[in-house]
Amino acid sequence: MKKFLLLGSLFFISLMNAQKNVYESNRFDELSADHQVLGIIPFFTHLDLEEDLTKGQLKRLEEKEGYAVQNALETYFGLGKKKKKFTVDFQNIKNTNAILAQEKINYDNIDTYTIHDLCEILKVDAIVSGNMDLNILLSNGVPTEFSFLDYLIGNADYGRIGIKISDGKTGKLLWKYENKINKKSGKNTYELIDKMMKKLIRQFPYDKERINPKKGA
Repeated sequence: MKKFLLLGSLFFISLMNAQKNVYESNRFDELSADHQVLGIIPFFTHLDLEEDLTKGQLKRLEEKEGYAVQNALETYFGLGKKKKKFTVDFQNIKNTNAILAQEKINYDNIDTYTIHDLCEILKVDAIVSGNMDLNILLSNGVPTEFSFLDYLIGNADYGRIGIKISDGKTGKLLWKYENKINKKSGKNTYELIDKMMKKLIRQFPYDKERINPKKGA
């Protein structure tokens, strides 16, 4: 019984921490009123690995991690649509990446384009993007051997992730979530995104059944 109470308390604490890390613009309803389709782009990733790698090797690994998050988010939203109703659709990332490639936009230069530019090119209403700082290759999976104490206190941090949504017409930040990544976050990219979004779903601004969080300035 004590164990269940402890786990329940820890879940409540993690939920409260998630709420603290969520920002929503006080203009969200106004700016998103006409949103129908969102585009998901690869996440910008910074790796700090112990391995001795060339700049080229490191860049390729960072790109791999960035596309892994893009894939994981599409998977989550695709599966989620069967269970929950969102007020928007999400562009197929194969189409997203193909359109970007046609415009000669790639992982190395996408940050030179504004949100407004990207939305016009992709013909979407807003962009889902973000960044990660990692000291491990999350897409390859993380070590699962750890003690119960490690699980409780969140030892072995692997970095941080930030996910944001920006309006296409104005380029303004509409919603943002940031959190650390550790052994409790999931054993790979897909599990990380799945667990993170499930924890946030009531605060995800396009969820029809969400409980409105306190909006930021």
